[in-house]
Amino acid sequence: MILTVMWLTILDGKVSSPVAVALAPALAYALSIVVAFVLHRTLVFRVRGHALRDFVAFVGVNSGGLLLNLVLLQVAVSVLHAPQKPAAVVVMGLVAIVSFFGHRHISFRRSETQHP
Repeated sequence: MILTVMWLTILDGKVSSPVAVALAPALAYALSIVVAFVLHRTLVFRVRGHALRDFVAFVGVNSGGLLLNLVLLQVAVSVLHAPQKPAAVVVMGLVAIVSFFGHRHISFRRSETQHP
């Protein structure tokens, strides 16, 4: 959210409002996905090598998480009639857990011979 607001501020007056509104979230996502990748790679999973493969897989797992979040939140609110905010918190928690295992088994997967 902060990055989107930052990009809206940077783009203000440089491009039209509709372009800024479309571009700011995309730029924020692009920057945040790179930062998240580096932090996950170095602090959470502590892996080396295969950076491009890892990044492509990381984006894939994150995209799957986003889709899962959208579907589960829609089901929780529209079908189960759960309140929006609590449902969003629960769904984000579930997606975070699923994403962790996705990153462990897909994004940053290493064979036993690759572990130090």
